[in-house]
Amino acid sequence: MKPKTIIILILIILSLIIAIQNTEVVDLQLLFWKISMSRIIFMVFLLLVGFILGYLAAKLVKKY
Repeated sequence: MKPKTIIILILIILSLIIAIQNTEVVDLQLLFWKISMSRIIFMVFLLLVGFILGYLAAKLVKKY
């Protein structure tokens, strides 16, 4: 296994452990909207957004 793959797997496992331990409902207020959701859903959403942005940034850097 490549070191990069091992690091990614470790980060995914750690992220899942943290997400599972945070299940209470939180309120998110963004401008005029107020959203109540489980913290685990919010954290997974932010994690996915971070991965997507990192992937796109890597592709843009590789392109230039």
